[in-house]
Amino acid sequence: MHTRTKLSLLWLTAGLVLPLALAAAEPGKSVSLFDGKTFKGWEGDTAKTFRIQDGAIVGGNLMDKVPRNEFLATTRQYTNFVLRLEFKLLGGPKANAGVQIRTQRIPNHHEVSGYQADMGDGWWGSLYDESRRNKVLAKADPQLTDKLVKRNEWNTYEIRCEGRRIRLAINGTQTVDYTEEDTKLPQFGIIAVQIHGGPPSEAWYRKITIEELP
Repeated sequence: MHTRTKLSLLWLTAGLVLPLALAAAEPGKSVSLFDGKTFKGWEGDTAKTFRIQDGAIVGGNLMDKVPRNEFLATTRQYTNFVLRLEFKLLGGPKANAGVQIRTQRIPNHHEVSGYQADMGDGWWGSLYDESRRNKVLAKADPQLTDKLVKRNEWNTYEIRCEGRRIRLAINGTQTVDYTEEDTKLPQFGIIAVQIHGGPPSEAWYRKITIEELP
């Protein structure tokens, strides 16, 4: 989720980096981004922060404090798509994580910059702008998400990005519908899964698929 550190200058530097490889899968066809066994197609701190367990990507652990935000990101970039995945968040009430979309790595930094589908008490189903504007862009109704989210169990996230519009849904129910008004912000980028810095916690992700749209 959110980082309070101002990284505007770093983000501006990142914004100058052109996409290295915009993914070009067949429109309308859903493909898997994670094979459940290896980190093929992903990059990040797989030595200390992220591991593969029971066919899922797991960030953090329940024994040690998470020292800082960490992100495991795709090596390819995407523009218009429907991203679907299953997730669960373990830990105390301050446990937090999220799924980054249309995002860029900040050079020489552990942070990333871009849109995030948020996870955590008070943040479920909201759209946050990570390390850029550092604010919630579209807030989900907490009464709705309290009913939708199954704590400590598997849930589904569907993230639909079309043009400047981003829609989020948890367990089949839409939580926010946001249209970006700033035409200068890039509407392409990597996809990444996060574990937020803080108390001992784990973020689990599996069955990650993407359907590219025209």
